[in-house]
Amino acid sequence: MISTLWRLSKGYRLCPWRSPYLLWRIETYSGLHADKIGPRDFWRFVWTQRHALVRFLDWADRMREQRP
Repeated sequence: MISTLWRLSKGYRLCPWRSPYLLWRIETYSGLHADKIGPRDFWRFVWTQRHALVRFLDWADRMREQRP
C-alpha cells in the first residue's frame, strides 16, 4: 500500500495537493473543483475519506500484482 501511495504521489510528495492526478481523483470522487482545492481541503478530504482511500490503495496494489 505504501509503495502505491509513493508511486501515485511522484513529483508532489512534499505538496500532494498540487498533484494533477490526485486533484483529478478528488474532483471525480467528491465533486470539489480541482482548481479550488488547497492544502486544507486536501487534508480534510484525506481525513474524512481515509477508509475509502485505504480500500483504493489496497485495490491498486492487487491490480499491480496481477499485471503481467
